Amino acid sequence: MLAQIRISHVIAGIIAVLVGYAGSAAIIFQASETAGATPAQATSWMLALGVGCAISSAYLSLKHKVPVLTAWSTPGAALLVTALPGTPLAEATGAFIFCGALLFLTGVTGLFERLAMLIPDALANAMLAGVLFQFGVNVFAVLPDAPALSMSMALTYFVARRYTPRAAVPLVLMVGVLWVGATGEFGGGADIDISMARPEWVSPTFSLATLIGIGVPLYIVTMSSQNMAGVAVLRGVGYTPPISSALSVTGALSLLLAPFGGFALNLAAITAAICAGEEAGADPKARYWAPVFASLMYLLFALFGAAVIGFFLAAPEALIVVLAGLALLPTITTSLSAALQEQSSREAAIVTFLVAASGVNVVGIAAPVLGLVAGGGVWMVRKR
Repeated sequence: MLAQIRISHVIAGIIAVLVGYAGSAAIIFQASETAGATPAQATSWMLALGVGCAISSAYLSLKHKVPVLTAWSTPGAALLVTALPGTPLAEATGAFIFCGALLFLTGVTGLFERLAMLIPDALANAMLAGVLFQFGVNVFAVLPDAPALSMSMALTYFVARRYTPRAAVPLVLMVGVLWVGATGEFGGGADIDISMARPEWVSPTFSLATLIGIGVPLYIVTMSSQNMAGVAVLRGVGYTPPISSALSVTGALSLLLAPFGGFALNLAAITAAICAGEEAGADPKARYWAPVFASLMYLLFALFGAAVIGFFLAAPEALIVVLAGLALLPTITTSLSAALQEQSSREAAIVTFLVAASGVNVVGIAAPVLGLVAGGGVWMVRKR
């Protein structure tokens, strides 16, 4: 089994975690501050979330031999930023526990898995392409702000794809870091805190208003924006996701880690594509090692959460944006091609893609789910 390990698995796991932290770590700290958490408690949030992701990613991937990467709910963290002001931290912790219990029950009952398997493959691929679309666009959107850095990374990627495809993303990362280091574009390095994180227990209290006003929306956002998209990612690259098992494990860990700040764990979506796509390895049956190595990075980042936040705040935005977009480019291409492969489902797939890519949010329902609903309606009409 160990003979299956390739350097591409290691690199994919590292990049997935880098992209995940870069895209949401600052939001998590903002949410913790909104809840009135102390700096030590805020670091505990990052510790709990990182440990939870490490345990669940490694366990699920090794158990099912499928590249199952888990993450925290980034939309959930954004929701908390707006919903937590004025809410005592103890009541917020009670809401986190309630959300974890709902996630666990969803996995144990298997209802979500039966629903997810009804989604046609063309629509699942279209939703994945729509979710990832903005990451591809952002590669070019940051050109005016950092033209030299962006173009050097992009040029490295396309040249490497021509001569050594498996090394393309690692080379892009190396060129980007070297460029930023040589030009002195890292800022605020002196303020980075390198002390190790420690768990901080918060005794929960339960308020019906808080459970309904924060716990339920957090659960809905996590299911619609993260778990549904995570299922589509794995299906889009040819895997059968262990949905109920994943929800049971992430729900149970959310329940246990909530008093330490682990507000919601779920299937990863964007970063899962990095570990499950062709860039993670030539053999699809061995790609489950990528989330295993990602779990090691999760643990490292969890222990030094404050330093991680400081690093990403110091790094130029273009470095992470371009790295993420280029790493996901093959998955965008593959999923969009698969979505439009059959003529009979093309209209439904393109509707799903467009709505998912739009980023529209209606009464708290995220664009990926709205895309599936809209595309599913078109698909049913055409089939009938």
